[in-house]
Amino acid sequence: MSLPDLAAPRFWRDASLPFIEARTIDDGRKVCYTRHAHDHFSIGAITAGQSLYIHGADTFHIHTGTVVLMNPGDVHACNPINDQPWSYHMLYIETAWLTDLQHQLGFAHELDFRRFTTTHTDDPLLFAGLLELYCVLTDEHAEHLHKHSAVVSFFSEVQLRLNPAATVEREVNHKLERAAEYIRAHCTEALKLEDICQAAQLSPSYLIRAFKQYYRMTPHAFLVNQRIQFARNQLRSGQLIADVALAAGFADQAHFQRTFKQHLAATPGQYRG
Repeated sequence: MSLPDLAAPRFWRDASLPFIEARTIDDGRKVCYTRHAHDHFSIGAITAGQSLYIHGADTFHIHTGTVVLMNPGDVHACNPINDQPWSYHMLYIETAWLTDLQHQLGFAHELDFRRFTTTHTDDPLLFAGLLELYCVLTDEHAEHLHKHSAVVSFFSEVQLRLNPAATVEREVNHKLERAAEYIRAHCTEALKLEDICQAAQLSPSYLIRAFKQYYRMTPHAFLVNQRIQFARNQLRSGQLIADVALAAGFADQAHFQRTFKQHLAATPGQYRG
């Protein structure tokens, strides 16, 4: 009998809790990410070893006990240090669900998702809480009410400990956000730079320079990232990998496989399960 591949990712999902997804890696030495971003909120715990955590323009040395946080759209990556072993759990939460929880906790209802200013923390209570929540979610015998309650409890604690008061939102550049919205809406198409510029009413030179400064990604990298997010949803619904590659706008399946693994450190087949 062959031994399990410790570097292979394991994903957890529950149709009754569609707003949350979990992932774990037991040996991250061969798990390398390119800079990427998610549409959802992400939070994770380093369960053993140490690694490098890239968040925006900054790089941090994180270790066992560190909790990392990524707002929707935050460009990030976590990668091994000199082939040293490390492991982690990650939770991915739909932004709309978390925004609703923020409103329930007293944040103004007219506001959208309130971003976290904390990129990572060694708070032992949050670390223990995340590990406990992961165990509850992946327990095949735990009832739905238990799981749902545990999710609400943990993320309420995250909000109250790390996001307790009003914070100053980043200055909004509406034209750049129009560009990003256009890319999101047409991510499966063969977009041209002039199409994006026309939608945002920006010159190509300004768009390229300002977009990368604002989103920490080039417009093309942003487009590829959106295609991967689209592909994730298709794979979760059981679509064939070849069909997903075509629908997501990739030139061929090999390119899709390679890009998907760069973004998720997992093959499309591993992710679909």
